[in-house]
Amino acid sequence: MAISILLGIVILGSCSKPAEPAGQWQWPLPPDMPLPQVPTENPMTATKVELGRYLFYDTQLSVNGKQSCASCHQQQFAFAEPRTQSVGSTGQQHRRNALALVNVAYNNTLTWAHDGLTDIEQQLLIPMFSDNPVELGISGKEAEVLQRLTRAPYPQLFQQAFGETKPDMQHVVLALASFVRSLLSFQSDFDRYAYYNDDAALNPLQIEGMNLFFSERLECHHCHGGFNFTQATSHSKQPLDLRPFHNTGLYFTQSDDDHTAGYPQHDRGLAEITMNPADDGRFRAPTLRNIALTAPYMHDGSLATLEQVIDFYAAGGRQITDGHDAGDGRHHPAKSQFVTGFALTISERAAVLAFLHSLTDSQFIANRDHSNPWPTSP
Repeated sequence: MAISILLGIVILGSCSKPAEPAGQWQWPLPPDMPLPQVPTENPMTATKVELGRYLFYDTQLSVNGKQSCASCHQQQFAFAEPRTQSVGSTGQQHRRNALALVNVAYNNTLTWAHDGLTDIEQQLLIPMFSDNPVELGISGKEAEVLQRLTRAPYPQLFQQAFGETKPDMQHVVLALASFVRSLLSFQSDFDRYAYYNDDAALNPLQIEGMNLFFSERLECHHCHGGFNFTQATSHSKQPLDLRPFHNTGLYFTQSDDDHTAGYPQHDRGLAEITMNPADDGRFRAPTLRNIALTAPYMHDGSLATLEQVIDFYAAGGRQITDGHDAGDGRHHPAKSQFVTGFALTISERAAVLAFLHSLTDSQFIANRDHSNPWPTSP
């Protein structure tokens, strides 16, 4: 079933009873941090977030009961996973790396390369119902999956969140989106330094790395700027939507046919959506918050470590000398103007790495409000 049709059925259908008022939700934010923008049809409430937490970790939300949202978005890895490309509930491999779910409430676009997905409620339909690849694989099995959601403690949770005990897919999506919006990370060493006035939170090496990161010499901040370290950000004080998709020179495959030269045919990035050749290889710049926890990197997990990522940008792109994807990404005609390469001394490279590690929020990955609520097997 087409996602656009599902959107009409699942999201825009009317609720039989109103949810709790939005004022009952308190955003855990640093002083003066702007509020996320939340759809009026899905205001945040504590009861929806709690229901969404149970759903997020429930393997019974997949067609065969083998996988949950948390299978690919694991808390200890900042809700990413340590594999190059995700695998769905039926074993089908995805072509992309699982994005970390960190401060997604502030994202103005979702997924790696789709400029039309702007709400979490929209994006959730893809892993739930898509069939190429199958992720949760719910399509065609909605009644069966909903029946599983009648077991305890769901009747009470649905009653508290939506005023009725019988589950439906619309409420499932709204609750899941609410839980994902609640995954906020603002307790890193960098946050204590920048937003809580703790000058001792960063050491001299990390401060040197921060200055390099925000310098015009490295230009990292052009794509990974702002409080969320991504250009793909909007909020209550800045509803402006920037264009956060960039070709970083990861690939430039060569062929006898000039029309297919560029990124590998199985994933051309934003160009697949816009049909514009100028968008070849453009992917959304993800947040760098908790980046040390979310390896491997890039849209396809093709860079294994942060050290490799720094070396990649220092080189101004990547040259692959042999194999199916051989080519020199540094010469891709659509490569971002900000990926030009730079030189770092050994100590400067260590400083940039130290700064990136300062974006790790240990409280976020240990927060019980974000953790698995289901009893574990003995």
